[in-house]
Amino acid sequence: QVQLVESGGGLVQAGGSLGLSCAASGRSISNYIMGWFRQEPGKEREFVAAVSRRGAVTYYADSVKGRFTISRVNAENTVSLQMNSLKLEDTAVYYCAAAGRLEMTRNGDEYNYWGQGTQVTVSS
Repeated sequence: QVQLVESGGGLVQAGGSLGLSCAASGRSISNYIMGWFRQEPGKEREFVAAVSRRGAVTYYADSVKGRFTISRVNAENTVSLQMNSLKLEDTAVYYCAAAGRLEMTRNGDEYNYWGQGTQVTVSS
């Protein structure tokens, strides 16, 4: 079992920056693909970013490419999401997730463990 706890959400003005962190416990995340997803009320969960087990490969949704950066520190069992140039449409609950697989994936159904989420609100 892997327990994931997100932190760092909050209220930020459009154009600003915010950093999210995900702390894992229970097992080392070094054997997991780690991802960030988000969900707005009434909408489906959306893939945001993923990072390979050693951090060499990253995937991003087109909507955040060039603005968001995902990173991981396996020794600290943490994953981060740095969000810059935030837009109103980035407002959502952001979830950290872990996938016990070798190949990278954007599919949320292939992630085994999820955090409880942290709210990010971007205001005008």
